[in-house]
Amino acid sequence: MTFLRSRAAARVTRAVAALAACAAALTALPDAPAARAAPSPGFSAGPARAALWRLLPRHAAQFALEPVARPASGDWFAVSGGAGRVHVRGTSPAVLLSGVNWYLKHSAGVELGWPGSSAAALPAVLPAPKEPVRRAASVPHRFALNDTDDGYSGAYRDWAAFERQIDLLALNGVNEVFVQMGAEAAYHSALREFGYSRAELRAWIPGPAHQPWWLMQNMSGFGGPLTERLVAKRAALGRRIVARLRLLGMTPVLPGYIGTVPPGFAGRGPGARVVPQGNWIGFARPDWLDPRSPAFPKVAAAFYRHQARLLGTSTMYKMDLLHEGGTAGDVPVPEAARAVMDALQTARPGATWVLLGWQRNPRTEVLDAVDKSRLLVVDSLSDRYDGLDRETAWHGVPYAFGTIPNFGGHTALGANTAVWTRRFDAWRTEPGSMLRGIAYLPEATGRDPLAFALFTELAWRTGPIDQAAWFAGYAARRYGAPDPHAARAWEWLRRGPYSTRPGRWSEPHDGLFAARPSLTVRSAASWSPKELRYDPATVRQALAELLRVAPALRRTDAYRYDLVDVARQALANRSRTLLPELRAAYEAGDAAAFRERAAEWRGHLALLDELLATDRRFLLGPWLEQARSWGRTDAERAALEFDARSILTTWGPRAGSEAGLHDYANREWSGLVADFYAPRWELYLDGLEESLATGRPAAPVDWFAWENAWNLKRDAHRLQPVGDPAVMATRVRDALAGTA
Repeated sequence: MTFLRSRAAARVTRAVAALAACAAALTALPDAPAARAAPSPGFSAGPARAALWRLLPRHAAQFALEPVARPASGDWFAVSGGAGRVHVRGTSPAVLLSGVNWYLKHSAGVELGWPGSSAAALPAVLPAPKEPVRRAASVPHRFALNDTDDGYSGAYRDWAAFERQIDLLALNGVNEVFVQMGAEAAYHSALREFGYSRAELRAWIPGPAHQPWWLMQNMSGFGGPLTERLVAKRAALGRRIVARLRLLGMTPVLPGYIGTVPPGFAGRGPGARVVPQGNWIGFARPDWLDPRSPAFPKVAAAFYRHQARLLGTSTMYKMDLLHEGGTAGDVPVPEAARAVMDALQTARPGATWVLLGWQRNPRTEVLDAVDKSRLLVVDSLSDRYDGLDRETAWHGVPYAFGTIPNFGGHTALGANTAVWTRRFDAWRTEPGSMLRGIAYLPEATGRDPLAFALFTELAWRTGPIDQAAWFAGYAARRYGAPDPHAARAWEWLRRGPYSTRPGRWSEPHDGLFAARPSLTVRSAASWSPKELRYDPATVRQALAELLRVAPALRRTDAYRYDLVDVARQALANRSRTLLPELRAAYEAGDAAAFRERAAEWRGHLALLDELLATDRRFLLGPWLEQARSWGRTDAERAALEFDARSILTTWGPRAGSEAGLHDYANREWSGLVADFYAPRWELYLDGLEESLATGRPAAPVDWFAWENAWNLKRDAHRLQPVGDPAVMATRVRDALAGTA
């Protein structure tokens, strides 16, 4: 039966009142020990219930949510009840949602994925839980979002998109979320106190899509200048994000202050000493204010004061000293670390300093200089290399087991999931382990629903996960019911893209259709894997099985998304085997063979764009439309669109692009394929065909100039999907029949 919201709310109110009355009566008895009184949970289930109405509007009333106090041992949820009346208890609003998600996955057999959902397969009356379940979090820290997330997931998203992101993070057990949105407003306001004009600061702050790297002290300015209206609007959205996280019992992790200052700060006050930071991949890095100097605590205090006014406060602050090649100059790193921590503790007593485990970061000089109990390292490399010993390397600092399964927002499928299912629990249970969390750190989120679901579930299990069994269960709930072909499809994907080994990489290989044209190119992004990381036949087999899934299951949103994604990956993989064939024909001077292979290359690019056009999540148009929507004038809209386009293509100006940043954020999206990647390859292949015909070398192309001209365009792109995913996926299967 269906329970109305008002009746459910009334029952919860009566239950809470009854509990309160009982507690009061027990306290009044002289011989009643205080320990017998039920501890107050200290929070309302209301925010969790509101999220349920957003996520499951047809079924939200069938859940009874009961807040319980969090014990010293940490978060837990329990699920019980009957058909149409699912009872979930939990230690925060977000944990209540995690309990709901456990029920949906393991009793109701559906998946609310990121992206892709099978919730439409739920019956009108929810089934009873298969058995009463109680799950405790195995780690206290369940962290999410890379420093780069705002840039690569979409700097121009609106509140509805962030609200959905927060709901899905809560549903999957995350309790700490990095929030960058609006950070520039705190810098803008704080540095105004030190004599900078509004125009100077707005020119120094990059466009929204590039701001993550400014906050990491890698670069400044590019993609701007911002308008004051835009700075204020982003701050308002950031405050809303922070407030919603708090409402759900999640911790917003805010940027801290490490000493980044605009040019000319040395002359802005007594004792203002700066250390030039040199270059980062073709960009001039912002200066670093010496944390020992008298000016540092003043700037830090202003930053934290304005951040609190604009965005709110937190108990966790994310910051990294000398990230990716920064130089300390003559500043002793331990002294700098102590000054940074002192400024944080002065502004936010008891706060935790969060650092990223990446390359040489964090330096042991930083870790040893401060109170280790106030540190947390979110490791991004836990699954990338073998032979890691984080306790020894980080001198006993608490850390979170983390992964970067996606770089730059690449649309590539796959992750080192077999490493996760073995290594996390092994590290957690080692004697003396300082593993205290998980850290889901893709450079862009919302790209790989399986990776997100599996990784976040690690924190709610206390033993190793049987990877094959987990994939089989995922296949059943992903489309709302078991299906032998779905099971076989996901088993093929498990054996291929999701069982890659560590050693050098945590991300899958990207496709070469998105690469700057060359017969010898080995990856589209400069720092991506150069070779195939798995047998591409596994993806073609998975596609064939998905096309045989029962018609009743094909109506789910998750099935349609996966069908497009797997077909896309099959085509992308063919680019890596086809390009050597192109090269061989060209080097042999075989014009006929070259034309044949080039025609296949062009045909696959056209087919790829048509396939991607069938799903809105693979369209370029919404990405650009979101950027335009933040502008008030035509000039502002043009600047914001350039910011959004360039992050996908050249990334920055010529120096940075040619130093390796071009195509770092490549992705197979309809519109981007047809209007950028395909014409770029067309120009190149035409030149090679002419070369074969004339015997003269192909004319050189200034690729940056060509690419940047595209960045400056203002043309419209499709906002809604067109075509049938199954029809297009079938065409992909047939086109790849018999290929390597």
